[in-house]
Amino acid sequence: MSALELMIWSMAVGTIGAVVMVGLTDFVTVRSVGAAQGTLYHLSALTFVVLLSGIPKAIVPDINLQVLHVAQVLIGPFCSALGNFWIRGWLAAHQRDRFMSVSLQVSAMATPILGLLCLTLPAGQQLPAASILCLANTVLVLWLGVRGFLLGDRLALGIAMGCLLMLPAIIGLYAIAMGMPGIGPGLQALFALSAAACVAVIGTMLWQRNRHERRTRQEDASPSQFDPVTKLYSGIALVKRLIKAQRRRRRTRRDGAVIAVMVFDTDTVMGQAGVGGLNEMFIHLATRIQRQVGVVNPVGRYYDRCFITLVETIHSPAWLRTLGLRVATSLRRPIEVTSADGQRIEIRADVGVGVVHLSRQHAAVEDILHDAQRMAEAARHMRSRAAMLDPQTSEVVPVERAQLGPRRHGHPAQVPHAIKTVVRPSRA
Repeated sequence: MSALELMIWSMAVGTIGAVVMVGLTDFVTVRSVGAAQGTLYHLSALTFVVLLSGIPKAIVPDINLQVLHVAQVLIGPFCSALGNFWIRGWLAAHQRDRFMSVSLQVSAMATPILGLLCLTLPAGQQLPAASILCLANTVLVLWLGVRGFLLGDRLALGIAMGCLLMLPAIIGLYAIAMGMPGIGPGLQALFALSAAACVAVIGTMLWQRNRHERRTRQEDASPSQFDPVTKLYSGIALVKRLIKAQRRRRRTRRDGAVIAVMVFDTDTVMGQAGVGGLNEMFIHLATRIQRQVGVVNPVGRYYDRCFITLVETIHSPAWLRTLGLRVATSLRRPIEVTSADGQRIEIRADVGVGVVHLSRQHAAVEDILHDAQRMAEAARHMRSRAAMLDPQTSEVVPVERAQLGPRRHGHPAQVPHAIKTVVRPSRA
């Protein structure tokens, strides 16, 4: 490696190292599993570039070449496995798309095993086999990133762009490691730029997701720090997102859900805690909803007493039972707010959760929102405080009693105007 080539790759390593430091700082701030996984992934990417670029041989001429060769063979597959585990959680694939979840989980488990098997090949075939493995995995993640974008996750397109930049970097780094002729400083500069840009783009996507997650974790924020009007989607913005989501769903033909959370008896809360305490309660409710549905799903304040969230893709209608109960249980937990006289008091929100299954059939957004609110109103009189349309009887029932089997005959637009509810006495 010439002095110019060493300078090129040192600059690339420095750029990637800066992304690692930003990720580490973000992890210290956010303290989330996703931030930790992202930081470890970027650290593995830094190791990948260092090992394959030839920097170790340039810095330590008497390095054990056999150990270096083994490390070069294994680093790519293990880096791919770590990235797949991380991206699976980042995309919330386990909630949104079974194919994405299974693909990433299987590839994350298979790539390190296949990487070890590469070492059983003849020495001249080990690095080429590892390169093919890494390229195949990168193409898979690129495709899944595009798939996530089509399912409504705008940040997933950034992951796809990062993978696109990663492809020439992988090809170039493995070519350098294999000692292929004709790779001069010009090509190496191109490969180094591609590697640095790839990590920078993916790091930016990670930072944006973590910023959103950090905002949703601010349950103890005061009204001056977290305004429920400005920090959530407004009614108009939310309707626009629903319209766009319905257009995408006509193409993807995926099951989804809209959840309405209605807050009742706000006058009592205002009498106990004042306007400031009421607003603080709404802040707590908003952050709890966002935590339960995940940061990839938008939550909006449709109007003062109503929150709407869109879960654009789900595995199956049966999953809605768990989601509805989870949201309702979270919102019914005690909330500590500051009263008008400055005292900290504990209140419980009177809520109803309406869950609308978005099937593969088309439905107008206004009908979906209308049905979700009517079911949320009906849920107030139910023990679980969560209601949805039973797909087999077309009645609004508690979510725990909905028959959510493989049959998919019900649709939200079929909710009658005179709702026939299954009512259970609420426990005070």
